[in-house]
Amino acid sequence: MNRHILSCCKILAVALLLLSSCVSHPDIPSESKKTNSLPDIYPDYCDVTIPCNIAPLNFMLPDVEYDKCVARITTPDSKQQTYGDGVKVLIPENEWQTMLTASKGKSMKVEVWGEKDGKWLAFKPFEIKVAEEPIDEYISYRLIEPTYVAWSYMSISQRNVSSFEENEIFNNEVTSIDRKKGQCINCHSYQNYKTDNMLFHVRLSNGATVIVNDGKVSKVNLKRDYTISAGVYPSWHPKAKLVAFSTNTTRQAFHTQNHNKIEVYDEASDLILYDVEKDSVSVICADSTLLEVYPTWSPDGKHLYYCKTVPLPEEMKGQDIRTTYPKVQYNLYRRSFDVATHTFGEEQLVYDAVSQDKSATLPRISPDGKYLMFAEGRYGCFHSRHEEADIVCIPLRQDGALVEKSSALDLSLANSKGYSESYPTWSSNGHWIMIASRRYDGNYSRVYFAYFKDGKVAKAFLLPQADPEENALRLKSYNRPEFMVEPVRTTVKEFSRVFDK
Repeated sequence: MNRHILSCCKILAVALLLLSSCVSHPDIPSESKKTNSLPDIYPDYCDVTIPCNIAPLNFMLPDVEYDKCVARITTPDSKQQTYGDGVKVLIPENEWQTMLTASKGKSMKVEVWGEKDGKWLAFKPFEIKVAEEPIDEYISYRLIEPTYVAWSYMSISQRNVSSFEENEIFNNEVTSIDRKKGQCINCHSYQNYKTDNMLFHVRLSNGATVIVNDGKVSKVNLKRDYTISAGVYPSWHPKAKLVAFSTNTTRQAFHTQNHNKIEVYDEASDLILYDVEKDSVSVICADSTLLEVYPTWSPDGKHLYYCKTVPLPEEMKGQDIRTTYPKVQYNLYRRSFDVATHTFGEEQLVYDAVSQDKSATLPRISPDGKYLMFAEGRYGCFHSRHEEADIVCIPLRQDGALVEKSSALDLSLANSKGYSESYPTWSSNGHWIMIASRRYDGNYSRVYFAYFKDGKVAKAFLLPQADPEENALRLKSYNRPEFMVEPVRTTVKEFSRVFDK
């Protein structure tokens, strides 16, 4: 009950914040000193390209350096509006929507002034380009503390990115029957960005995989006598009621000196195919000497892509993985798939990361089938904790031949320097990339978007919030962000009922 009260209070606070901003149209300073630098705003929205249906890009100047902030936004039709509420720029949604409409396919100009001790600085103006292509209206993510060995409350939540509306899909307190044992919820996944066919896992207390099949909710146990585990990392087939999973024996190790504080690794992992209609599990590949993980389907459903290790050097074989982990590296492969017979073809090497002393994971194919995007680090498969990890995007050879790193697109504006980038995802129209990045503080993963068109990738920008301090003050990581074209309509209570059966 207290949690619901807090949630209501938060909604009320945001509403009051936006209400106050509706009347906050201050005058620009009559006197100011010009500077040749861009304003140090948070989030950094300087010279970004945004969707034509995104929520207001509210921002702020550092409150330790400034007392006040005023911003003037000019749209291509020469209309102007000013904003300023202390050090924050808070834009009402209706006014923002008018500016987006006027700027679609063009740019709006933003001028910022900052005041300290009664003296104003005028910063170098910047532009916000408004793309003609919209972004998928909804995203979902798991919210969890970035701790290493424990957690408390966690949820899978969804957000309308055209507004600030957020609500829970499920949480780990609804069905947990053993408080000491705890409950983990993870790996939400959707078929074709829609929510009538979806799933997520419940681990430990009351464990099961919760599946929505044509809107009907059920729970299943995917563990079979011949599999390592129940299903882990999922991918829905785009045209059939089939889900490819990895099955994993996953472990954690902790560093005392390495900047990558935690190592998540597999002692064993295979791939399986689950038939939702028949509740049957078949093995795709199960090489006991190697590791296969992170399956993903091509948009036409004719190929399954995945990651697979190469053999360790001879002198390291048989050693404890806690000492050999820097040499555990993954390449990207694919197998053809016959949807009529549920049979797979021979394995093809798609991208050779290991020859470059790298490890490639989390492959995603663009909706038009032309690009392969993935996370790449020095080693391992869990790049969320690897500071050197970046997102890579390469044109995909239609003949199935190897793709080369030399043909990779320039993602320098989307990646950060020295922070982990992981879990890349395509929007349904292929024009927006979503990334889970730890770039702000190195500890919390947050959601960033970047515009994609004709092989060019624009500067990434942070998911906007009603209060620009929200992302900094919210002590949760955003895990596994996924695009959706519609919200999950099944309620938390409806999901919880399947555990009563």
